[in-house]
Amino acid sequence: MTRKTHRIAALLAGLLAPCLVAAAESAATKAPILVCYPGGPVNENDANAAMASMLRVVERVGHWPANSLSSVFTAKAAECRQLLADKHPGFMITSLGLFLESQADHHLIPLVQPRIKGATTERYRVVVQRGKYKTLADLKGKSLGGTVLEEPDFIGKIVLAGQQPLQDFDLKPSRQAIRALRSLDGGELDAVILNEQQYAGLSALPLKNPLEAVFTSEEIPLMGLVADGKATTAEDRARFTQALEGMCHDDEGKKLCELFGVDAFVAADEGRIAPMVELWNQGK
Repeated sequence: MTRKTHRIAALLAGLLAPCLVAAAESAATKAPILVCYPGGPVNENDANAAMASMLRVVERVGHWPANSLSSVFTAKAAECRQLLADKHPGFMITSLGLFLESQADHHLIPLVQPRIKGATTERYRVVVQRGKYKTLADLKGKSLGGTVLEEPDFIGKIVLAGQQPLQDFDLKPSRQAIRALRSLDGGELDAVILNEQQYAGLSALPLKNPLEAVFTSEEIPLMGLVADGKATTAEDRARFTQALEGMCHDDEGKKLCELFGVDAFVAADEGRIAPMVELWNQGK
């Protein structure tokens, strides 16, 4: 198992464990908890094994029968959609894009968001070699790479928000941001689209050519834990939310929060998420 997989598995464990403990007697936990990480570089076999190991510990600590809890992990958006349709999970950890496209059909309710560096939002940026292009319009017909292109509808509707049709680009999705950035540095790509975390890591990369952003999105909410409003009760959802809000105050949970730069897990801000839903539904 890679170090990166360990780190992601640990974060998922930190996020899920309090939820599972809070709902130990809930029928909602009988269905697998779906964890979707679209576009991520995680080895799915390693991640599933790590999640299974984590759940065994949760069962022991929570005094549940062995192998009574389960989870399903995927890094593929298409597979997440299929699992959502097949498994009907009461709770899932998902991206904003998958939440938006699945919200109506699966009655999804946002419960909890991570707060990172004081914010529950992020911005996306399109970066190019400095001085090569000035605007998104200059990139028409050019190649655009990035891990976030695993969810093209989300990028087109929410991130670019109609400023430039995604069809104008020659899309080159990647499973690793660093690989896309190296291709940009070497002139094999014209541009790369990055989320906040990826953009923040640019300064640590040994690139030959300086990069600059020709597009910066509006603030977009970070997504975390959501629930199927019909498959769960209001009590279940309240208990999950309360458990996660206390995670960064717990001795062990605090270590995980600090490790991943998470200030806290807070109740989802409906005021920021609702405009995303409206924007998503435009033109339907």
